[in-house]
Amino acid sequence: MTNKLRLIRLGLVPYQEALQFQEKIHAEVLSGAPDTLILLQHPPVLTLGASFHEQNLLFKPDDYARRGIEVAPTRRGGDVTYHGPGQQVAYPIFNLAKHKQDLHWYLRGLEEALIQTCGAFGLSARRFAPHTGVWIGDRKIAAIGIQARKWVSMHGIALNVENDLKPFQLIVPCGIQGYGVTSLTEELERHVSLEEAEPKLIQAFIEVFGFEGVGPSLAGEASLPLKHES
Repeated sequence: MTNKLRLIRLGLVPYQEALQFQEKIHAEVLSGAPDTLILLQHPPVLTLGASFHEQNLLFKPDDYARRGIEVAPTRRGGDVTYHGPGQQVAYPIFNLAKHKQDLHWYLRGLEEALIQTCGAFGLSARRFAPHTGVWIGDRKIAAIGIQARKWVSMHGIALNVENDLKPFQLIVPCGIQGYGVTSLTEELERHVSLEEAEPKLIQAFIEVFGFEGVGPSLAGEASLPLKHES
């Protein structure tokens, strides 16, 4: 039996549709499907984690709506964060019983995958205990928020690649006062595309979580049947 990572690329998908799709893949992995990494982007949305504090929203929900930003409560860990086009979101739906049944180990693994991704661009990223996530200097480049049911993970990571960083000024990102955010494009002072970042992120997941490589990949919209890529 091989241990290959299944990839699903969805493109730009509204948050609630992606959440329903995660539930579908969670059920598949729980029933024996391969560990799956869903790669996608979201239209502008603020997600509120299980540890959300209302004061970390600097405006009322109607104000965000007028700016074209959805506000979505979630069951993932963490506080509030922003997702938007140009940000690489990845939802690992992994059966941790096949790896290690330890959420702290899993979180550190997600951080390591992000640190290695930044390292592939020549950037020195770091952890910033006790906060979860990945930082370059005093600016956060990637947020992490997870949930696990029956030791199968959901939700995941958001790596700032080429996204607009201004919306982060409308919240207290992850509830952490006094620190900024950054992106690969910002740090490298050149445009970094999602197409450039994605293979580096995938390779980091393979190395950190011990996969033998990538199995058959799928592509499609969350609302449509998925088709195998040629």
